[in-house]
Amino acid sequence: MSDTSFDVVEVLKRLPHRYPLLLVDRVKEIVVDERIHAVKAVSFNEDFFQGHFPGAPIMPGVLQIEALAQAAGVLAVESLGLSGSGKLVYFMAIENAKFRAPVTPGVLLDLKAEFVQKRARVCKFAGEASVDGKVTCEVGFTAMIADAPE
Repeated sequence: MSDTSFDVVEVLKRLPHRYPLLLVDRVKEIVVDERIHAVKAVSFNEDFFQGHFPGAPIMPGVLQIEALAQAAGVLAVESLGLSGSGKLVYFMAIENAKFRAPVTPGVLLDLKAEFVQKRARVCKFAGEASVDGKVTCEVGFTAMIADAPE
């Protein structure tokens, strides 16, 4: 699959995450072995806004990174042919995370991730989250491919 897009139903086929931790709503573009552009619709109904922060809701930075990692997980599943293999993509490391702007309810959070290094068992990614073209988060991260727990 190259240069394609898909909805949340297709995302659910590629990721083990479910509500309330599924943070990818749609894949706008995926170029296998290269990059992905996904989106998260940030709604005031998100559980985390109850406590972060009452009266001034901001999406936690760690959840922006998680959303980027999930998008990268979809890219890895597609690129490495992992769908139905019993393998999962596990977060291993976060490097050089920088938060540039707050993410508030009612926006579409663009999630862009690309391979920096791709191997059969370990992949490195560069990720960038943004709202209306303004970067909110930049991060490098590493993931490993391993068997799903039984």
